[in-house]
Amino acid sequence: MFQALADPARRSMVDRLCSGPASVKELAEPLKMALPSVLQHLQMLEASGLVRSEKIGRVRTCHIEPAVLSSAEAWINERRTHWERSLDRLGDYLKANPDGPETEREPETRK
Repeated sequence: MFQALADPARRSMVDRLCSGPASVKELAEPLKMALPSVLQHLQMLEASGLVRSEKIGRVRTCHIEPAVLSSAEAWINERRTHWERSLDRLGDYLKANPDGPETEREPETRK
């Protein structure tokens, strides 16, 4: 899923679909690429599970799959929570040890 979201054109399509279903033509309008390229991007979004489409007559309409976005959001939030806790612990340590870690010094040898 993250590979599918790595491309700016695909992120643009997902952003658009978050506000409601859209035809392939509607998704392609703001993008500066040929329709076959748009279709390739949509195939990747569908393969990742982020988007589903249905064809009615000659129009293919795409829909976002919110549950898949929610699972990505949960994973990102878990990572963020982990790093926030780690950085908080580091901050606490640095406050408690403003001069840095205590290190043993090697005895000086006389020449």
